[in-house]
Amino acid sequence: MEDSILKRFTGDIRVWIIFFFLLRLYGITNPPLETSHNWRQTTVTMVARNFLEKDNNIFYPRIDFAGEKTGITGMEFPFLNYLIYLCSLVFGYGHWYGRLINLLISSLGLYYFYLLIRKYFQGRIAFMATIFLLLSVWFTFSRKIMPDTFSMSLITIGFYYGSNYLDKVQSVRNLLLYALFTLLGVLSKLPSGYILILYAFFLFNKEITFRAKVYFSVVTACIGTVISVFYFYWVPYLTKQYEFSHFFMGKNMSVGLTEIMGNLNDTLEKFYLEALGYSGFLIFILGLVFIIYKNQKKLIYLFTLATIGFLAIVLKSGLTFYAHDYYIIPFAPVMALIAAYGMEQIQNKKVIVLTLCLFTIESIARKNIDFYIKEENKAIIQLEEVMDRLGSRNDLVAINSGAVPTPMYFSHRKGWVENNEQLSNGCHIAKLKSKGLKFIIILKRAFGRDVILPYKQIFDNADFRIYRLDKFI
Repeated sequence: MEDSILKRFTGDIRVWIIFFFLLRLYGITNPPLETSHNWRQTTVTMVARNFLEKDNNIFYPRIDFAGEKTGITGMEFPFLNYLIYLCSLVFGYGHWYGRLINLLISSLGLYYFYLLIRKYFQGRIAFMATIFLLLSVWFTFSRKIMPDTFSMSLITIGFYYGSNYLDKVQSVRNLLLYALFTLLGVLSKLPSGYILILYAFFLFNKEITFRAKVYFSVVTACIGTVISVFYFYWVPYLTKQYEFSHFFMGKNMSVGLTEIMGNLNDTLEKFYLEALGYSGFLIFILGLVFIIYKNQKKLIYLFTLATIGFLAIVLKSGLTFYAHDYYIIPFAPVMALIAAYGMEQIQNKKVIVLTLCLFTIESIARKNIDFYIKEENKAIIQLEEVMDRLGSRNDLVAINSGAVPTPMYFSHRKGWVENNEQLSNGCHIAKLKSKGLKFIIILKRAFGRDVILPYKQIFDNADFRIYRLDKFI
């Protein structure tokens, strides 16, 4: 009896989703200063903070490193940023709200992923696929202040309701929920929308009524129109109108192909290492072998179609794909499903448990660094307090963090992120000063290296030095 209860308990995917949700609450209030992707997270938080402090119009997001300009620029639809802003209206500003929001939505997305897979495959495959996805690249990125797993989760929820409309109940509710979650998901991260190519299975299914397909197609066309207007009209308009380019809109596929082929190992690493880890990738390969060997047409077509769709994303991204771990996130659910089929072929329960344990240990061990912040990075938190003592928040600053905007966010100022060579160039500084530059912040350890400049030094400690541009030494 007790064994039966325990088996039902551990076999309930909700138990594992909640368990790993609670596990990832460790350090959830940490500032976005972990070693990897702090720069990407602070581009989200600074937009959220500007909604609170400057202008809450969701169509005019502002970043802090556009120098003397407004900071308004084209970017992904700032839905996650706006949720952080809404939480801040109630509880006061806190950057970590973004971590919790993403973790909540991504955990919900995992459950809908399980429900979706369970509709078309065995329950065990759905369970395994969800475990693989949970511990994949999603494990840490679902608690970062970034829209990637957030976006895919919204689309997964939308896919569940869209599939319900097409093959189960043609209700207005299912159609509206499909439209809402899919629209918000793709708007939040355009590349995530590639997975919608899988709706081809339904549209070519003769058992689904023509009427249902027409209604679904009309709604999908409306979703596509809104997304196209936003990304191909509104984003370029903001970039041009406010004279600051920030958002990467991809490149010519031929250029992307050249870059990918010239760095093939770095590209493939995203699949064999970043997505599921080494152990997970081996199980994924096992799954591929078995779906071909056993002629599992449904999975073969699904994998082929998804791969073709994702390949377009890879080629449009080029070097950006292999330079950033998170670009593999949209493909992780497909790999998780194939890996789950591979696990299903293993009959020995001890081998299954051992394999899952190995996969879990590798996943957590590889990414546990994201739960901690280096001591040298923590010093950046002091920047705001120091700068508040030295001047006002309207003062423009230049920081030697290269292309990384993280220190600018923590200084709670606006201005320029530069390298030491640029800050050592008197003509360049004179130009910035004419635009309103008042302070130069030199980071000595985290995000920069020390350099001596011929300006009035007004602060100095082990981590950073600050110059004021009103007098020479």
